Amino acid sequence: MPASAPLPGIRLDRVGFAVAGNSILTGLGADLTEARIGILGRNGSGKTTLLRLLAGLVAPTEGRITVNGIDPATDRKAALSQIGILFQNPDHQIIFPTVEEELAFGLRQKGYSAPAARGLALQALATHGRTHWAAASVHSLSQGQRHFLCLLSVLIMGPQTILLDEPFSGLDLPTQTRLTRLLATLPQRLVTITHDPAMVEGYDRVLWLEDGRIHRDGPAADVVAAFRAEMSRLGLADADADHPV
Repeated sequence: MPASAPLPGIRLDRVGFAVAGNSILTGLGADLTEARIGILGRNGSGKTTLLRLLAGLVAPTEGRITVNGIDPATDRKAALSQIGILFQNPDHQIIFPTVEEELAFGLRQKGYSAPAARGLALQALATHGRTHWAAASVHSLSQGQRHFLCLLSVLIMGPQTILLDEPFSGLDLPTQTRLTRLLATLPQRLVTITHDPAMVEGYDRVLWLEDGRIHRDGPAADVVAAFRAEMSRLGLADADADHPV
């Protein structure tokens, strides 16, 4: 009997995560197959921890996560072709001194020769009209340009799913517009982690995290409307009073 094909999408199977007995995520369960998925919640809701679990940077302490049938925490090599992650701060992602080296690094990890990796890096820059960036120091780039470089570093790896961590944080409006336009054209599944409901309006599906649990899960219009209403209610009261210290 032939082996079954990998399951499409992201599966959260009773996922939990705790540190030193302190539970951060509890009982998360979902099958995420949509093209555009939002993870929405206030600071401290567990969004960043879930992002790290989805990327395979840490393993759940309970349950299991798979991305297209692959466990990203235990099969790191296979995860390279399945998952890309764009961090909120590009300086937490960039490693190498020049743009060309930064773009080639991931390809070298996948087994490409140095000349092949360099060629693909230059090709990616040419596609986006930035060939002149190749030899530039990453420190000479603006915040928005470094953010774009990180996105190119993700795209050059060809992942099927891209995780976006507050992707517009700290960017000016023209840069946000350019990135929005580019992201809208991507064929990959995008999972956007944010506290800003505007970021996930128009998405196919949104999960609202609250205190480490899925508080609501459904079409973006419904979940975003409910989230806005609750945030407005909290804003009229003492918004911090109900939140754990």
